[in-house]
Amino acid sequence: MRLSKQLIFAVLILVLAGTGWLYFYSGSKAGIDRNSTAATETTTRGQRRGGQALPLVVVRAAAEAKINDKLSAIGTGKAKSSVAVTPFTAGRLTEILVTSGTKVKGGDVIARLDSEAESIIVDKARVALRDAQTKLKRAESLRSSNTVSAVQLSEAALVVDNAALNVREAELALDRRAIKAPIGGIVGILPINAGNYVTISTTVAMIDDRSDLLVDFWVPERFAPAISIDLPVTATSIARPGETFKGAISAIDNRVDPTSRTLHVQAKITNPNDALREGMAFQMAVGFPGDTYPTVDPLAVQWGTEGAYVWRIDDNKATRVPVRVVQRNTAYVLVDADIKPGDQIVAEGVQSVRQDGLVQIQGQPAPETNTSAEPTASVGERG
Repeated sequence: MRLSKQLIFAVLILVLAGTGWLYFYSGSKAGIDRNSTAATETTTRGQRRGGQALPLVVVRAAAEAKINDKLSAIGTGKAKSSVAVTPFTAGRLTEILVTSGTKVKGGDVIARLDSEAESIIVDKARVALRDAQTKLKRAESLRSSNTVSAVQLSEAALVVDNAALNVREAELALDRRAIKAPIGGIVGILPINAGNYVTISTTVAMIDDRSDLLVDFWVPERFAPAISIDLPVTATSIARPGETFKGAISAIDNRVDPTSRTLHVQAKITNPNDALREGMAFQMAVGFPGDTYPTVDPLAVQWGTEGAYVWRIDDNKATRVPVRVVQRNTAYVLVDADIKPGDQIVAEGVQSVRQDGLVQIQGQPAPETNTSAEPTASVGERG
């Protein structure tokens, strides 16, 4: 009985000794493992922070473009001078001396009215003038012998002057029976024939001086400050698309039409070989200095609470640049911003870009970054 108790006691001692050994040995090893794991995690954390993949972006260089530098408008041409010829007096048209297409000079007679009565009046006036002149000479000869008084001589001279005026008046009436061209140019289609009775309101012929053509067109009001006299223009006839004609602004209206918000402008263009006609339509092109703005890719423009902005990359570092959109086109967007031609602007990958953050540009090597790891605990410091 005593022997069995001793054996049980010995087994308990061995169990306690084994348990104690296992406890102290496992605890020491666990401490070493914990310290090693902490050091490994710290080192890994430092590498992950320093060597993690940067946001990948696609950049496109900013450029420049001009707006309001050209104007295109449709205009209608008219002759430099155009006159509807009407007679000074009424009468029957006896002859027409020109035909359609005749080139005339100013003062050329193009038609005549019946003038028999006016010719008779001229002859009577001339006879009266000769009679008055004869009486004046007789009075002058008698004045030397005091047969005629000074008053009678003065009255005879006055009669001569009046007779001369009557001759001039009769000759003017006779001259106005001839219808003359007031300007040089080309005669149009004649609306009347010889034998017709005409009045002072009857148009006998249309004469156009189309050595130069005037083109009327209207421009938007935003171009009003840029339009000036003698500004060069180019005109293309709609009917003759392969030819262009040079000219310049010749007249500008003094007000903007409040209904259409346009300004009436007139340009004078050359008409070589008389190829152009009044009433033709022209495509007018006018160049201006324009306004220059930077351009960016349409995908680069982002919107936030403070408005539009883009990301500019300098040395792989992102900077947020506020912009004001001036004009959108299919290929680019004109913006008013602190951007210069050649600046690298993010076009793709904008969602992952942050202010002052580093990025990797597609097609270029990743930038070098400084790695910094947390201090690692040495074995035995914990446990």
